[in-house]
Amino acid sequence: MVHTVMQLASPFHILVVDDGSPDGTAQIVKDLQGKYPGRLYIEERKGKLGLGTAYIHGFKWALERNYAYICEMDADFSHNPNDLERLVSACKNGADVAIGSRYVAGGSIKNWTLDRHIYSRGGSLYTRMITWMPVNDPTAGFICYRREVLQSINFDAIRFVGYAFQIEMKFASWKLGFKIKEVPITFVDRKFGSSKMHGGIIKEGVMGVLKIQLDALSGNYKERIRNKAHKDYIGNDADASSEANPVIRTF
Repeated sequence: MVHTVMQLASPFHILVVDDGSPDGTAQIVKDLQGKYPGRLYIEERKGKLGLGTAYIHGFKWALERNYAYICEMDADFSHNPNDLERLVSACKNGADVAIGSRYVAGGSIKNWTLDRHIYSRGGSLYTRMITWMPVNDPTAGFICYRREVLQSINFDAIRFVGYAFQIEMKFASWKLGFKIKEVPITFVDRKFGSSKMHGGIIKEGVMGVLKIQLDALSGNYKERIRNKAHKDYIGNDADASSEANPVIRTF
C-alpha cells in the first residue's frame, strides 16, 4: 500500500496510526521511512482504542501540520489507491467532503457474499430513513475532507468509535452546512483476513443512528458539534488551503 500510494502522480503523504499491532506494522513502517523521507509517518498508541479514535488522532495530527486535504481509507486494498486522486479532485472542484461511494451510479462491490450485501444496503437505507442525510453510502470509509471541515468539528463531541463513527462524521459535516459529493468507486473485498462485522457492530450502528438523530432533533446538535475555537466556514473559498501542505492520507 505504501509503495502504491507513493507512486501516484500527486505528492501524497501517509500517516499510519498503529495501536500496538501484533503483526509488526510499526516496524515495517519505520523500515520504509528511509525510502520515503518526509512523506511517511507513524503514530504509535498503546492498546486498542478504537477505529474512530485512531481517525481523530490522525485528523488532529494533520490539522496541526496544516494539510489542505485529509483522506482516510482502508489499507487492505478494498479501496483502490488510484481513486485518491479522484476524491481530492472532487474537493478541489467544489466539494467539502468527497466520499468514495459504492451506491451511486458507477459504484460497485466485488467479492461480497449475499448476507454482506444485505447488511450494507439495509444499513445504508436505514441510516438515510432515520437521519434524512442525502448520502447514499453513509458507512463508507474512503473519504477526503477539506481541512476546514475537520477544523469546524468538535471531535470531543463525536460519540462513536466503531461502526457508527463514519456515519456521525458525515452527519456532522452535513449539519454544519458543508457540501458533500459522492464519487463512484469499486469496493473490492479483502483477499486475506476476515470481516470485523459482528452483532455488536450492527447493534452500535442501529442504536447509534437513532441517538444521532434524536440528538439533532433536540435542537442543540449543531452547537455541540461545532468547534467554537474555529471561525465558521461554509463553502470552499477559504484562502488558507492554497498555502497548506497538499494532502495526507490516514489509515
